[in-house]
Amino acid sequence: MSHILKIKNLSISFGENEVIHNISYELNKNEILGIVGESGSGKSVSSLAILGLLPKKISRITSGSINYNDEDLTLFSPKALQTVRGSKIAMIFQEPMSSLNPSMTCGKQVQEILLQHTNLSKKDSKNETISLFEKVKLPSPERVYDAYPHEISGGQKQRVMIAMAIACKPDVLIADEPTTALDVTVQKDIIKLLKTLQVETRMSVIFITHDLSLISEIADRVLVMYKGDIVEQGKTSTIFKTPQHIYTKALINSRPSLETRLKVLPTIQDYLNNTTNNDIITGEERLKRHSKLYNKPALLEIINVEKEYVSKSGWFSKPKTFKAVNNVSFKLYEGETLGLVGESGCGKSTLGNAILQLDKATAGKILYQGVDITKLPNSEIKKLRKDIQIIFQDPYSSLNPRIPVGEAIMEPMKVHKLYNSDKERKEKVIDILNRVGLSEDYFNRYSHEFSGGQRQRIGIARTIALQPKLIVCDESVSALDISVQAQVLNLLNELKEDFGFTYIFISHDLAVVKYMSDQLLVMNNGKIEELDDADVIYNNPKKDYTKKLIHAIPKGL
Repeated sequence: MSHILKIKNLSISFGENEVIHNISYELNKNEILGIVGESGSGKSVSSLAILGLLPKKISRITSGSINYNDEDLTLFSPKALQTVRGSKIAMIFQEPMSSLNPSMTCGKQVQEILLQHTNLSKKDSKNETISLFEKVKLPSPERVYDAYPHEISGGQKQRVMIAMAIACKPDVLIADEPTTALDVTVQKDIIKLLKTLQVETRMSVIFITHDLSLISEIADRVLVMYKGDIVEQGKTSTIFKTPQHIYTKALINSRPSLETRLKVLPTIQDYLNNTTNNDIITGEERLKRHSKLYNKPALLEIINVEKEYVSKSGWFSKPKTFKAVNNVSFKLYEGETLGLVGESGCGKSTLGNAILQLDKATAGKILYQGVDITKLPNSEIKKLRKDIQIIFQDPYSSLNPRIPVGEAIMEPMKVHKLYNSDKERKEKVIDILNRVGLSEDYFNRYSHEFSGGQRQRIGIARTIALQPKLIVCDESVSALDISVQAQVLNLLNELKEDFGFTYIFISHDLAVVKYMSDQLLVMNNGKIEELDDADVIYNNPKKDYTKKLIHAIPKGL
């Protein structure tokens, strides 16, 4: 099979630091090549180098060549690269919101590329844009043409990015984590769409992700990157069935299994140090634990809760009402983890915010330890904040960049007058930092100095500093690498055992929720679709919506 792209002995440095070490691989014509690895493995950097998109002043290619149709792109001038970029080699970026221009309509942004790279007239380029929107299965393409990025959903934004990337019928498409933040069902649609487009146009695709089971659904061949090296490459089925490198084995096994429930998830480090623990939680152990859990009175009881939003679309038009949470009732018991799943917009975060009293429910009761907290005055709600806490999805934006993380963890302790002095509080914070796997040295560092996984640990440390009883985890592992995710999930389970926490675990990742949860609550359009034991729902879903969610989980080969 002839190749269209050949990377040979490529090394890239940032300053004095070499981040890509002498890598070589080929992309064949009419093939999907998967590149897998965690944050910092070099998969995005090596792909940006193909398009000459590395940051100019701080990075450089120190050796090697990037041959596209037997021409070395590293020797191209910036102007010559512009003729290749977009028309011959195109890229779909990870974060569509920050890659699309917020001040231009979606249609105009795609049309701009056609006007730049083709000879189409304004009218023809508009028609071509609308037909591209149809091709990427956008609902009502004419509406999307005139819509701004903030007016459409995440999945739709990603489709606009794909339309933009395929507009000039490129030979090579680089898709960099194109489904990371998307619902499992939307992810399945995008994967299906990319596969269909690849078959139709016979273009070659490089698909970059940190999720190995996702790669199994789309790629013909896979290469695995670790710390700037390619540690393994081969056919997808071979890599999955007989992985050779310890790192590949670790990547495959760090994700929670849908069949068995391990007591502790293996991490990359466990594999590298040969310290994996394969003890499983048996069905009997689970039953025993549940009979103990559900014999006590409920810690939290949600009764017919509703949350309604009113939108006014114009001066004279009638206000429209929209029920984000519609007549929801359930009980939560002390020491339990309740999983809350559903697609974006199903109402799961709105429900979490109503429980936290961050956004008041419109109707219904929320009983915490028998008291209806929807009727509490503000002074009482402040006291309640100590007991009911949240771990946010994005720890970076929930930490103040101007204060050291030690201070950030001490801050809520001061607000709630915990402990007698700052000295005592500092000792407690150092103790908590150690508890979440961070050292005392981190006390005086700032949030931008940490990796995503470390920031998530700081977020957890800040939450547990108040010794709450109930913690809402809102998508708190969705942006993490597989192995970091395993570490954080293990930590949450450990803390639950030690401190007797109760969790509401909100996520769109069913594999993770099933692993963590005692009961599972499936939401759709603001209502409860199903509520039962997590294993019962997974093994025998009753509703079509739940079946669709489970069917969309990438299973690996």
